[in-house]
Amino acid sequence: MDRLHSMRLFVLVAEMGSFSAVAQRMNLARSVLTRQISALESHLGTKLLARSTRRLSLTSAGAGYLEKCREILSLVEAAETDLNEDRQTPRGHIRATLPLSFGVRQLMPMIGDFMAANPEVSVELDFNDHRVNLIEGGFDLAIRISDRLDPGDVARRIGGSQGVIVAAPDYLARHGRPTHPAELLGHECFGYLLDSKSSWSFVIDDEQRAYPISGRLRANNGDALIAAAVQGLGVARAPTFIAEQAVRAGTLEILLRGFPTPKMGIYAIFPGSRHLPHRVRALVDYLAMRIGPLPAWDEILTTE
Repeated sequence: MDRLHSMRLFVLVAEMGSFSAVAQRMNLARSVLTRQISALESHLGTKLLARSTRRLSLTSAGAGYLEKCREILSLVEAAETDLNEDRQTPRGHIRATLPLSFGVRQLMPMIGDFMAANPEVSVELDFNDHRVNLIEGGFDLAIRISDRLDPGDVARRIGGSQGVIVAAPDYLARHGRPTHPAELLGHECFGYLLDSKSSWSFVIDDEQRAYPISGRLRANNGDALIAAAVQGLGVARAPTFIAEQAVRAGTLEILLRGFPTPKMGIYAIFPGSRHLPHRVRALVDYLAMRIGPLPAWDEILTTE
């Protein structure tokens, strides 16, 4: 039994949750694949997978073994990469989790270009604004947008984005234009469900200050809030990468330009300190290069 090959097959079965899917992907007969996994279980003297007619799941032993397999296979890849990385072509599978709006609007075109330039790389994307456990989810990479990192995060900053306060010309004609953050309390301000605070923060005299807001609409998606602002329903706070299109089109105007919101970093987060596969590093390098020091979406801050 080729133990490393069996480990790779086991990891694929665990991640894809299907013998048939892995067999098709690896161009193997399903019976050959099941025999290899059974041989691995016999060698280890324990069941790794619980099989039923409806689903495939990891046993407790299988869950622990899965993480060890990932570590071992990563070390093997690292050893091979160290020998030939200068001439290595990125290849293999990347699983990444991305913020919904930023991922669809901005990252997807970049990732598509990366895939076109690297035909031996396959990519699986999970669009999700919630923080996920990368190790438990089997992810190679997460892109997160935040003004701070959590303790223990293994991360690389690949760009940034500024938040803006926006409203439609029609709303401003009916309700007036706030000239100071304190005046927002008299306006219909939209809330973001993933942020429990009923206030918006601004940087004034190099200090971050929070001002209360209130409003009838809350949502867990920035695109939805921008759509409501375009309708003239109220005032939205949104990152420039979401507000950019509507601001350029003139359907939204930036308010309170003299009171910037805290800057947010765009980070590539990795699952612990294990070796970063060449294909993942190549993708992150590419995204950082495409985003650049002055992202296109922040250019709306310099134009009236």
